[in-house]
Amino acid sequence: MNLALRFLGVGSAQAPELGSACGVLERDGVPLLMIDCGPEALRAYFEHYGEAPRALYLTHTHLDHVGGLERLFFGVYFDEALRGTVRIHLNADLVPWLQRRVADYPDVLAEGGANFWDAFALVPCTRDFWLGGFRFDVFPTRHHAPGTSFGIALAGSFVWTGDTRPIPEMLAVHASAGEPVAHDCGLRGNPSHTGLDDLEREYPPELRERLVLYHYASEADARVMESHGYRVARRDDCLALRAPLPRVRTVA
Repeated sequence: MNLALRFLGVGSAQAPELGSACGVLERDGVPLLMIDCGPEALRAYFEHYGEAPRALYLTHTHLDHVGGLERLFFGVYFDEALRGTVRIHLNADLVPWLQRRVADYPDVLAEGGANFWDAFALVPCTRDFWLGGFRFDVFPTRHHAPGTSFGIALAGSFVWTGDTRPIPEMLAVHASAGEPVAHDCGLRGNPSHTGLDDLEREYPPELRERLVLYHYASEADARVMESHGYRVARRDDCLALRAPLPRVRTVA
């Protein structure tokens, strides 16, 4: 079994030319899970894989991360083989936000007779979820208001932070086995995003060596971050991953 993490987009909301920030977990070259679904990301997914995603994980509900869902609805709803089968995983706290931002528009079809969620299988979670025989961990991050953004980790394989300020307390738990960490980072931080100086202040050297930076504002910024010794993801980069750690089933 070969696992890989493909970066379909690496840009911030102000950098559409870099693509909406999005990762895809591949197993033996086949997409297993799409992480976030911004408008440019969904287009890139169709161009690369030639079909709709079968499973998604949403880190938060800013439109550069969920704005592709309306187009995906039409692609899935009118395909009888797909309708109701495409899984959308997200933390349960995000369900009301996603409903308000994307799903609540009256009459998703002008003809009526359909609900937005008819196209999908919504899978809310709190701490973790299962997909393809893997258990993925979900953890809160620091992006705008508390309880509105959540990263994802596959123990032993990778961590994806989503948009966030530094989260050393979370990475101490979810990136403790040498996993590469795809981390939000721009040249300069702000109250909702990590900056280059934040990394050096908040994270130990061993962890910084495993960071793969994305969600930046320009190619020029990427080159500056690389000059500081960091690995920076580009569109369509594919990162080989280790097999996940075995998960021990616990009985309460």
